[in-house]
Amino acid sequence: MLYVDIPTSAEIAALTEMRSDACVSLYVTTTPETQKIGAARTRLVQLLKEAEAQLEAAGLPKRRIWPVTEQVADLIDDDDVWERQARSLAVFVTPERIVTHRLPNHLPEMVMVADRFHLKPLLRAVSVPMHGFVLALGENDVRFIEISADEAAREIRVPGMPSDAASAAGKASINSRNYLGRIGGGEGQKVRLTQFCRKVDEALRPILSGRSEPLILAAVDPILSIFRQVCSYSNLAARVIEGGSGHDTPAELGAEARQIMDARHADEIARIKDLYAARENEGRATTQIARAARAATFGAIDTLLVDIDAVVPGRVDDTTGEITLAETSDAGNYGVIDEIAARVLASGGRVLGVRRDDIPEGADLAAILRYAI
Repeated sequence: MLYVDIPTSAEIAALTEMRSDACVSLYVTTTPETQKIGAARTRLVQLLKEAEAQLEAAGLPKRRIWPVTEQVADLIDDDDVWERQARSLAVFVTPERIVTHRLPNHLPEMVMVADRFHLKPLLRAVSVPMHGFVLALGENDVRFIEISADEAAREIRVPGMPSDAASAAGKASINSRNYLGRIGGGEGQKVRLTQFCRKVDEALRPILSGRSEPLILAAVDPILSIFRQVCSYSNLAARVIEGGSGHDTPAELGAEARQIMDARHADEIARIKDLYAARENEGRATTQIARAARAATFGAIDTLLVDIDAVVPGRVDDTTGEITLAETSDAGNYGVIDEIAARVLASGGRVLGVRRDDIPEGADLAAILRYAI
């Protein structure tokens, strides 16, 4: 199972507000296979050395560099950390503290040094679901399947999960009556199925607690409707895998689930594009980086699409939003688009990291404004 801790919007906003003379952002490829994790640890050592070189080139004194080195070195040496990983590890460190996030998708390896963190790679992990779960649920069958973009779907054993509706109710059949004969037939079946669904939900709570990935159902009525009523997980997908749990393999269920996840994302991008077109006619949308920087500085952006692969080195003035571009990224220049995204998040806006083809006009970004400026 992939061990992930995808940052919430509040956690990303907190990272965007952090400032230091040494903000180091490290992204390294990892693997959930513990026996193969050594390469990731070695690569993180190399990225740390690159960060140290950038800090020295920026003229930072050694007394500010060594706390960064020590914190990352402690992380590298912690065997427990490396026993539970996903596909990428993001490390954000200053001389005072270190924050890490395990992510389910492959992110480009990189090291960035500035007076703030480089967060744009996180946005795709947050805005594009590439990791999720399928609950194949039937009266006589329960399976919990993990899916991701980079490995085959696989069934996960869930402690305390009931095997079927009858055993969950402690009965030979969900149509049997109780000792007073009051529950039977259709009424009894509904009561037993509800008991069953509640126990399934209860078993899943420790697994899904604190997570945000979609949970996709493979079920048919009446059990489909009943589970929707009792499910406590907040991101239960509206679309379902048609045909119910059936006898599909994890690979087949995973393939259908990925189609649902892709369709959800495509629907959302299409909705935002339509809204962009409408707001553009009102003077409330732009693909111009300079205009978006000013709008973000004054809290005027409601929704921002950014090309996850675009890097525009430079700075954004804290007061006016005026941009100053640079030829290369270094400790004195951070990503302009990254900073625009951070200001949008700080003002309560929404940011989605996407591919360039998903952005109007094929631009680096597209902003929908709260009001014309």
